[in-house]
Amino acid sequence: MSTLSEARPAKPTLVAKLRPPEGAPSRSRASDIDGFRGLAALSTVIFHVWQQYFRYDANGIHPPVDNEYVGAVLSLEVIDLFFVMSAYLLTLSYARAAIDGRSTRPARVFLFRRAIRILPLYFLAVVVVWATRNPTLPGNWQDLVEHLTFTHVFDQQRIFYTLGPTWSLSLEVLFYFVLVGLGPLAVRACRRLRQRSTRVAVCAAGCLLLYVVPLIWIAVAHYVYGVPHTDWAVYFGPQARFGGFAAGMGLAVLMAALGDRGKLHKRSALTLSMAALAGLYFLSLDSAPENFTFTYYHPLASALWMLLLFSTIHIHRRTRWNRLLTARWLTAVGLVSYSLFIWHEPVMLQLHKAGLLPTGQAGFPLAIAIVLLAALPIAVLSYWLIEYPASLLARLKDSSGRPRDFYPEPATR
Repeated sequence: MSTLSEARPAKPTLVAKLRPPEGAPSRSRASDIDGFRGLAALSTVIFHVWQQYFRYDANGIHPPVDNEYVGAVLSLEVIDLFFVMSAYLLTLSYARAAIDGRSTRPARVFLFRRAIRILPLYFLAVVVVWATRNPTLPGNWQDLVEHLTFTHVFDQQRIFYTLGPTWSLSLEVLFYFVLVGLGPLAVRACRRLRQRSTRVAVCAAGCLLLYVVPLIWIAVAHYVYGVPHTDWAVYFGPQARFGGFAAGMGLAVLMAALGDRGKLHKRSALTLSMAALAGLYFLSLDSAPENFTFTYYHPLASALWMLLLFSTIHIHRRTRWNRLLTARWLTAVGLVSYSLFIWHEPVMLQLHKAGLLPTGQAGFPLAIAIVLLAALPIAVLSYWLIEYPASLLARLKDSSGRPRDFYPEPATR
């Protein structure tokens, strides 16, 4: 996902002349975000292996681990964390511009940088995986077209085809266009307001509205029309899932409004972090099809992820939680997390097809290890062979979005 795709380049000497991502936090804070990416990517892999080992029979659905407390950890969904982080990082510059009058890059620069970061790997993966599953033409051409145009999230039948997890990238891409549309409008509107507190209130109110609209949609769909949770297009589309981005935008507004003020002390930061993690665990533990926590899981989880991020990055001194997030092995996973996100499912399915995964639910723990051992090296290769070279295309344009002149004419006297 995009936050997966925001990883900091690992060789600063090669990209020293490139400007950091718009609104990116300081280097020390960015490593915390890398740690979150790494944890989220690993959790995503485990979650999908967990789903692969479900057993279905006449008595219902049976998870691979028959312990609800352990299952609540293994089945914890982290897609909203990706949305919150992405929206936070990308909205921060607009929030600072609206509240404190700072400058922002043109929309064409923003979209160009997002395109070179997301599209090369995504398009390649979609074509490769689709071709292997459609060996004779024309194949399922509608599935291919929908994935290449990011519209598969609206298709009840094909939403999870080809690359199942990439339904979320449809929402990510839509968020980019929403941000470049609403961001400049917010900046212009706030320039007319004299009081800083009023500017903060206007930005916060906009984020709150974007958060509330999906809540209303979910309530009407579930309680008024009785739409079941298996209607994917209803509950996975932007109208239901935009709350995660809204929470991240709200965090960006909060951080811009506070600046260096109100930083949390160690005890307060750890208390809030533990409260957020406990809330997320409770949501996963209590969630069951069609109950309240299941129905509102994603907007509630988004708010808790927002709280966890805030208590992690807006601090006076680093805590044990921060040291865990900045462990070298974890930030290394965070660096290649977008590639891991893209490739882990086709790798898992190919291993299963080849008979290289253990059969039976008792093999679930070993299956996790096998999938990770196979997917992580592929993710590393994918990063260095596809993601990193594509990121260097940013040099083609200057900060204003114009083509960069690599061979300027010498000045005439």
